[in-house]
Amino acid sequence: MVKQNQTSAKKTEKPPASILAIDVGGRGLKMLVTGQTEPRRYRSNPGMTPQQMVEIVRKLTPDWSFGAVSIGFPGPVGDHGPRSEPGNLGSGWVGFNFAGAFDCPVRIINDAAMQALGSYDGGRMLFLGFGTGLGSALIAEKVIVPLELGELPEPGGRTLGDILCRRGLKRLGKKRWRRAVAWAVPALMAAMLADYVVLGGGNAKEIKDPPSGSRLSNNLTAFRGGFRLWHLEDIPTLRNGDNRPPATHPTEWRLI
Repeated sequence: MVKQNQTSAKKTEKPPASILAIDVGGRGLKMLVTGQTEPRRYRSNPGMTPQQMVEIVRKLTPDWSFGAVSIGFPGPVGDHGPRSEPGNLGSGWVGFNFAGAFDCPVRIINDAAMQALGSYDGGRMLFLGFGTGLGSALIAEKVIVPLELGELPEPGGRTLGDILCRRGLKRLGKKRWRRAVAWAVPALMAAMLADYVVLGGGNAKEIKDPPSGSRLSNNLTAFRGGFRLWHLEDIPTLRNGDNRPPATHPTEWRLI
């Protein structure tokens, strides 16, 4: 008799029936729950703390019920949530008890990675998010790799993020900013060996003609990524009263 593999014998945890996906941006919040089609928005201030974020979400969604929360966070994320304080928000995000605040399980991922997950159509995809900063993530054969391509230095002492972010758009003007995008996208596509590039973020709407090999994404794909997040088995789930993420098992999807 062949002994069944222990990992394969384990039952996959069923995804929650209703998920609230929250996209935390440098200038505002967007949220959508399973079954709804129109997201709710709030224009926040740069000093927003995680407790204020939770209070705003609660205030805007009294008629929405959900059993789990996905959060797209504008910064590096580890097994226990945010790994560093965001430069364009208030403090207190590292170590905050998100599961306790929402009173349900929570999964957190970098905001660019969440939108990338929602935009993925297979193959090797590079995602670039043009917003307050330059968000970036690579998905290669179901492996999600959050990136910080905005940290790449440019001649003159600036970084790629300084040029392609919202401040760069205002400083350069639309015409010069579009030329920078037209140069950067093919270069990053080649460097990452990507099959295609998806361009998202609030300022992607300023791109009239996407460079060859790229396409524009709808920002609603961030919510699709938040919903998809609960179908990945190796994403740490934060639960109230448990400071340690549960042990995970190898699957075909991986977040590194």
